[in-house]
Amino acid sequence: MNQFESMRIFSKVAQCLNFSDAARQLGISNSAVTRGLTNLERHLNLRLINRTTRHVSLTPAGQTYLEGCSDLLLQLEQMEDRVRAESRSAAGRLKLAVPAFFASTGLPSLIAEFRLSNPLVGFDMTVYETASQIVPEDFEVCIMIERKLRDSSLICRAIGRTTDVIVASPSYLARRGVPESPRQLSDHDILLDGESLMRYWTFTDSSGDTRVTLAPFLAAQNASAILRASLDGLGIARLPFMFVQDHLRTGKLTTVLNGFDLEGSERTVWMLYAGQRYATHMVRTFIDFAVRKEFGDAPSQRQGSLSTQTLCP
Repeated sequence: MNQFESMRIFSKVAQCLNFSDAARQLGISNSAVTRGLTNLERHLNLRLINRTTRHVSLTPAGQTYLEGCSDLLLQLEQMEDRVRAESRSAAGRLKLAVPAFFASTGLPSLIAEFRLSNPLVGFDMTVYETASQIVPEDFEVCIMIERKLRDSSLICRAIGRTTDVIVASPSYLARRGVPESPRQLSDHDILLDGESLMRYWTFTDSSGDTRVTLAPFLAAQNASAILRASLDGLGIARLPFMFVQDHLRTGKLTTVLNGFDLEGSERTVWMLYAGQRYATHMVRTFIDFAVRKEFGDAPSQRQGSLSTQTLCP
């Protein structure tokens, strides 16, 4: 039995004191009104309404029940109205998960620009170092920067791209020399992002492919630690351009092996979220805003792809 629906039927019959009028106002059949009322009385094991072929009246129990029922239905209606209003307005707090290096690069400007037109939206943000630390389904919106996404029942949209670059600090290169070819990396200290699980790097030039097997001096589970080690002059690292572009601009890092293409260097900035049918207006507004904003360093590859909405592969 749908108790709330039965209560609505009872309240309308009590108001109209006529089954046909109640059915017409509720937009249901006379038999549905009778069935709803009967189910409610059976559930309570009480008679709420006296009915004959000519007369309908409340029993004393029905009068008492109507008073409490009316208050409860009013509260329910007010709550539903409030929820509907919130779902139609970009207001509230959005539960967001982002990788650590995106939290310090692309995210601040995204939130700052979004806030200009949506000042009533706040964020409860979880910053994670590795994707294995979080469950995307636990958040309204989750941002991941990956070469390939794991399986998910969520919707995913590409909101940008970046490419990996090989970098080192000027102090390290002054001390150890600048590698002129991929094979010379074996003579250098390699800093490896352990989450990538890439124990080799493959480079391509006009002479063909060169695969370099890595024996890292330092391996860490997140890109932030590798960036810090790179800045401190501990070795050569492979990192997303959007993560290091500020340090390249200021000269704290420099790229090496620029004459070679790096296999598997492209990463996509993904936004994951539940289907639009279940998203509030606040969530939909943020998603649409993020999709319109360009991230990363490969704008020419964005043609059409960033508006694509699909289940994550």
